[in-house]
Amino acid sequence: MEAFLQATALVDYNHPSIQQLIAEKGWKKLSDYEKIRQIYDYVRNQIKFGYNRGDDIAASEVLADGYGQCNTKSILLMALLRGTRIPCRIHGFYIDKKMQKGALTGIVYTFAPANIVHAWTEVWFEGKWVALEGVIIDDPYLKQVQDRLCSYNGGYIGYGIAIKDKGSINLCWRGESTYIQSFSITEDLGYFDHPDEFFAKHNNVKGTVKKFLLNLLRKRINRQTDVIRRGGIRG
Repeated sequence: MEAFLQATALVDYNHPSIQQLIAEKGWKKLSDYEKIRQIYDYVRNQIKFGYNRGDDIAASEVLADGYGQCNTKSILLMALLRGTRIPCRIHGFYIDKKMQKGALTGIVYTFAPANIVHAWTEVWFEGKWVALEGVIIDDPYLKQVQDRLCSYNGGYIGYGIAIKDKGSINLCWRGESTYIQSFSITEDLGYFDHPDEFFAKHNNVKGTVKKFLLNLLRKRINRQTDVIRRGGIRG
């Protein structure tokens, strides 16, 4: 399991801010179950659903931003888990961009690739790999959009969510896998020991133009997600 505990450029759990958070929360003193539960809940609800300057940014930057999406939240989650000696890996996919409609709008949605690079963290717990995709969406945001998801292809999608049954969403971790975007998966890209390897190969914002557009527009996108979170959805 040592390969799944290593620090990397992205999983920078030795960064002072991450070490300080781990110490303040007392996570190292907990059982493995409680470590995973509390760290998962922290990243899910204290790091709001939103968009960073890219997919391949260090965990310490995600923590400083205070928000993240599937890829960046997964990186921070891995750093906190590995920093408390919980083995974890990354599982990569492509997902249909239709599920982002509502969270992404206008020119940002137009320029988003049809298939978006997506990843979740898998943690080793009680002899098996457990997926923690549910970490992406915080409770206040979910509360506002759950009843507004659109019926599509036998499930429900929209606002950064893709789920089979919108009436039974439960993102609390109780020892089993949690999912919130998996219904829109179009291709499995495999398992990677480290996110650095995955995002070097697959990345939503490769290229100068895409990076420029994202950095130009992401603050507006995050303001919109905050409006949604406060109950300001229109239509």
